[in-house]
Amino acid sequence: MNHILSDRINNLATSQTLAMAALARELKAQGKDIISLSLGEPDFNTPDFIKEAAKKAIDENYSTYSPVDGYQDLKEAICRKFKRDNGLEYKPTQIVVSTGAKQSLYNIAQVMLNDGDEVILPAPYWVSYFEIVKLSGGVPLEVPTSVETDFKITPEQLEAAITPKTKMMWFSSPCNPSGSVYSREELTALAKVLEKYPNIYVVADEIYEHINFSGTFCSIGSIPGMLEKTITVNGVAKAFAMTGWRIGYIGAPEFIAKACTKIQGQVTSGANSIAQRATITAVDADPSVLNEMVQAFHSRRDLVVGLLKEIPGVKINVPEGAFYVFPDVSSFFGKTLRGTEIKDANDLSMYLLAEANVATVTGDAFGNPNCIRFSYATSNDILKEALRRIKEALVA
Repeated sequence: MNHILSDRINNLATSQTLAMAALARELKAQGKDIISLSLGEPDFNTPDFIKEAAKKAIDENYSTYSPVDGYQDLKEAICRKFKRDNGLEYKPTQIVVSTGAKQSLYNIAQVMLNDGDEVILPAPYWVSYFEIVKLSGGVPLEVPTSVETDFKITPEQLEAAITPKTKMMWFSSPCNPSGSVYSREELTALAKVLEKYPNIYVVADEIYEHINFSGTFCSIGSIPGMLEKTITVNGVAKAFAMTGWRIGYIGAPEFIAKACTKIQGQVTSGANSIAQRATITAVDADPSVLNEMVQAFHSRRDLVVGLLKEIPGVKINVPEGAFYVFPDVSSFFGKTLRGTEIKDANDLSMYLLAEANVATVTGDAFGNPNCIRFSYATSNDILKEALRRIKEALVA
């Protein structure tokens, strides 16, 4: 029946992270003891003070449509947050609240890209960037990085990737899937390249900013000259364990914010009213309320990196943020493990699911075919067992 469906949907890839999570759930339902390290979701509950704010909003009858771009007092709270945490000066008219940061990204692509416009994607990148850009008529241009360079793009690589068709660059810091965090010095060097091209805009996805073990965090928009050409994307899903609440937001030049509001008005209108009220409490909170969760992720990172280093053939950097590791597993390509030929990362990911009962995601999905992604957003005991199984399967 594909010929009846639009070319748009037929050419769209399925999200590999969601597909692997669905496959893991299916195998679990069949009675298999699957450990899923595929989804990027904190294994913590939403903090009680945020839940209380939501209950209060229900009692106060926040049950009608919200403004398309978000409640005014929420946008004011987001402005305070941007100033406090990121050194970014935005006005409420520059803020748009959406149904998750994924919708924020989709809105941006829809309002910024014309057919053939190129978008530079330092690889690895989050799975949906590539497809969202493509769906919006843009041309994703992958710039490869490696475990040796901590999966970061250099100014020279950025300069070489720019063409007359370049419209934007999209990146995340801390990065999903690599966990890499760009320093102020590194971002300043990239900004020096971009200042020569006033018509190139940057999407800075900072959804993992608080899950950061480097001790510092820099928004590229805070570098002189960059605020006017940066769209800062954030939300409450990861840091506040609010994935299901579906609230994301942007800070952007006003003309871009207005355009995003315009398109959102024709698609979903305003985000969930109760979730928005709870988000005011979240973004107004001092980030120190997250210390316990961040420390837990930090110690899990150390555990997982240590265990991966014990597996011969696995190359690993030390990620400074988020809750993923992205080991280079290319040394296994061309080998046969337990009768299974491993041609690429996809084969290895499926092999680990079949032989170790551990769900991971192939690096192909993130633009790096040499790696696979593990999420360590689960308990130490589960992580130890998962890595024990993986080691056993790989040294077979």
